[in-house]
Amino acid sequence: MRVVVAGSSGMIGTLLVSALRSAGHDVVRLVRRTASAPDERSWDPPSGRIDDGTMDGAEAIVNLCGAPITLTRLSNARKQVLVDSRVEPTEVLAAETAERGIPLLINASAVGYYGDTGGRVVDETTPPGDGFLSQMCKEWEGATQAAADAGARVAILRTGLVLSKEGGLLGPLRLLFSFMLGGRLGDGRQYMPWIHQSDHVSAILHILRTESVRGPVNMTAPNPVTNAEFTRALSRALGKPAPWVAPKFALRLALGELADEGALASQHVIPKALQDNGFTFTYSTVDEALGSVAKR
Repeated sequence: MRVVVAGSSGMIGTLLVSALRSAGHDVVRLVRRTASAPDERSWDPPSGRIDDGTMDGAEAIVNLCGAPITLTRLSNARKQVLVDSRVEPTEVLAAETAERGIPLLINASAVGYYGDTGGRVVDETTPPGDGFLSQMCKEWEGATQAAADAGARVAILRTGLVLSKEGGLLGPLRLLFSFMLGGRLGDGRQYMPWIHQSDHVSAILHILRTESVRGPVNMTAPNPVTNAEFTRALSRALGKPAPWVAPKFALRLALGELADEGALASQHVIPKALQDNGFTFTYSTVDEALGSVAKR
């Protein structure tokens, strides 16, 4: 299968390209600079420009584009960057999918779509929440509509916190724990939907070959844990104590709205679509996952 991948230089994108090639797929990587390798093609989402011939023979597009969300206050300018970096590439690739009759578009999104749902179990049928992150995800997913209207199979990856040695959540946490500053956030009761990097990549490969998977797909492990449980598991994996508590008021002072929408938001997300379509997780518990990635 010829697969065009956007966002191939990120943490998941790098792993995915390697896994696709190992599985025998022909991979084309979209880059926002002059193409310099045989598998690269240049594109510019704001202008809608893509190198001629990029989509020739493509059977699937995987779009993982999106500027990272870091735990800092969100200015209006930063919010616009986050939205544009997601919506513009998606609109371009959805239009390409529609115009060229490409049968499959796999597009990134996030569990931020659901907002804060407390302890209530969340699956792919749960409606969007309120707040900036929810509305951004709703707009992001809506940008795939042209592909769906043209009859393409569209799978939307609502990804949780990715556990990886290469980066993401564990980078700053590992540093805090190394200085004996590990601890829970607020009361620690908020659920944290997580997924191991290997399962995330394997799930994308599963979607590629499973025609019945379409629409939103929760990219999260089947056993979400609370922040307090996650903190204890990370403490065990690193062999470091985690005695501290970051109070809610301090998080809100430091992060503004991102405290309640991110660090303190509770999302008891389950991967119903993946499980209903036969996907098997390698890392189904947080202890298994952290045991494989926490230590360098």
